[in-house]
Amino acid sequence: QLQLVESGGGLVQPGGSLRLSCAASGFTLDYYAKVWFRQAPGKEREGVSCISSSGGSTNYADSVKGRFTISRDNAKNTMYLQMNSLKPADTAVYYCAAIFAKIDGLRPDQNYGYEYWGQGTQVTVSS
Repeated sequence: QLQLVESGGGLVQPGGSLRLSCAASGFTLDYYAKVWFRQAPGKEREGVSCISSSGGSTNYADSVKGRFTISRDNAKNTMYLQMNSLKPADTAVYYCAAIFAKIDGLRPDQNYGYEYWGQGTQVTVSS
């Protein structure tokens, strides 16, 4: 079964950290361009960060730049989003997605027609 499964969400206080995971099964994630999106209640989906196939380049939304880090572990067929200095504004459901493509200038705010989506993991930042 071809799927992405997110984990790692939860409740954290402002200033805290979380690491989200996006595990792929049935396909090799490193061959895919990958993205983290998030969607807060009543708001549009926002691209947070992306990483190219083979991990050669990464990109971030301005709202998370300097606080979030995207990475991948090929041996585990998993992508991560390390989130530090979390703010209440980061509260959202976070989704990972992937597309089998080599995309120059990959940007998190663009939807390239991602083929695979995870089910989402809730991140709540609150005191």
